[in-house]
Amino acid sequence: MPVEYVDISNAEDVGQRIDNFLLRSLKGLPRQRIYKILRSGEVRVNGGRIKPSHRLQLGDRIRIPPVQVKSAVPVQMADATVAILEAAILYEDSDLIALNKPSGFAVHGGSSIANGVIELFRELRHAPRLELAHRIDRDTSGCLLLCKRRSTLTEVQAAFRQRTVKKKYDLYVAGQWPKSARTVTLRLQRYETASGERRVRTSSGGQLARTDFAIVEQKRQAAHLAAALHTGRTHQIRVHAQSQQHPILGDDKYADASALAAPRLCLHASRLVVPLGSDRFDFQAPIAKDMASFWASLR
Repeated sequence: MPVEYVDISNAEDVGQRIDNFLLRSLKGLPRQRIYKILRSGEVRVNGGRIKPSHRLQLGDRIRIPPVQVKSAVPVQMADATVAILEAAILYEDSDLIALNKPSGFAVHGGSSIANGVIELFRELRHAPRLELAHRIDRDTSGCLLLCKRRSTLTEVQAAFRQRTVKKKYDLYVAGQWPKSARTVTLRLQRYETASGERRVRTSSGGQLARTDFAIVEQKRQAAHLAAALHTGRTHQIRVHAQSQQHPILGDDKYADASALAAPRLCLHASRLVVPLGSDRFDFQAPIAKDMASFWASLR
């Protein structure tokens, strides 16, 4: 099987990360394998080694090593899944799809999940170039933005990097949240458990992260908080809440067994404000019924 060379001649590919380009081009190749050939230097751009975050430019020549790609399995969805996804749409135009993503839906496929929200919507809209503008955890519900055009994706991702996107969350935490804990600023570091599961912990060697918290309602057993993110680190709200000894209810990664009475992770991305050109999109997602019903049942 020979080495393949691909030239970037389509303006829609300009600005795309090399890892995302390969994920789309080498359908059927496991995500872990793609990152392995990137790390090993088997994939090169213009003859040089690159990181997964490298962004492609017009005229770039990509060296793709011989890889055995399995035949892509057709995306199949039950009618109920289609109905759930269509009902989750908050807004759609020729550039964007904004969703109130249900808890339990991964945003993309992986080793244990054949298809996530992005793969399902590519199939629903017959749009292979549809891309995620950002990510939220599988068990987190709420605002998720998909982009139909490369130019739109580039602009939205630039806004995320420049921190001009506003993100607000609703969450339910165990116990009485202290009124003094209005801002949590702690560095976060990723690590893997012995079983290979991705986790995050506070560490002086980690990346700086800031979350602002406000009490919406306090009950005897739990508090309903609003959280505003100033940074977008992995599991940021979950770890910052846990660091105050008030983990998010239903969190199976960062809460102890006594805080797991909730039917799901009680974290919801309720608002996403995105500047785009001369427009300012303000997407608001109502709290999911299962999460709201659980709160109503607490004393």
